[in-house]
Amino acid sequence: MIEFFFDCSSPWTYLAFHNVQPLAAEQGITVRWRPILVGGIFNSINPSVYASRENPVPAKQAYMLKDLQDWARHCGLTINFPPSVFPVNSVRAMRGCILLEPQGKLLVFAQAVFEAYWCDNRDISNDAVLAEICECVGVPTGEFFAGIARPAIKEQLKANTEELMRRGGFGSPTLFVNGNDMYFGNDRMPLIREALLRVRD
Repeated sequence: MIEFFFDCSSPWTYLAFHNVQPLAAEQGITVRWRPILVGGIFNSINPSVYASRENPVPAKQAYMLKDLQDWARHCGLTINFPPSVFPVNSVRAMRGCILLEPQGKLLVFAQAVFEAYWCDNRDISNDAVLAEICECVGVPTGEFFAGIARPAIKEQLKANTEELMRRGGFGSPTLFVNGNDMYFGNDRMPLIREALLRVRD
C-alpha cells in the first residue's frame, strides 16, 4: 500500500496525484489517500517556504518554472503557474476530499479541484467555484457544504496534518511505502516503484 498525503494547492502534488495512480495499478496495490492542509505544516515546522517566496533566488525561480512545465508536458497536463490566487486557502476543498472518500468520490473530486485551480485558474477557496465542481462530479452542493462544516471532518483534516508532521513529513506530496518508508515529491516515483518491488521480495 502507498499512503499519499496531499493538498491540492501544490502543482507538484497535482503531478504526483496523476503519476501515482498508474504506478499503483501497475503494482496491483491500493493508494490510501490522506488529505492534509499544507499551510498548517508550513506554519508549524517549515516556515522557510514563506521566506523563499518573499525573497526568491532569481535563477532558481526561473529553473523551477521551467522544471514544472517540463514535468507538465511529460505528464500531458496543463499547469498554469502561478495562478491568479496563489497561495490559495484550500481548507474547504481538502475537507471535501475527506467528506467524499466514504462515498467513493474523493478521486474524481480531487481531480476536478486540481484541474480547476491549475488548468483553469479558478479560485478553489471560493464557495461558488466549489459548488460548480460539486455539480460537475455529481455531489449535491447543500450536502457538501453542510458536510465540510461538520466538526468530525474538520478534526480529521487536522489529525491527518498532525500525523504527517509526527512521521517526519514537511510538505505535499508526501508518500509512504510499507508504513515508514517516506518519499517527498513527484520525482520520487521511480524510487517508490523500487521500494514496492523490494517489499515484495
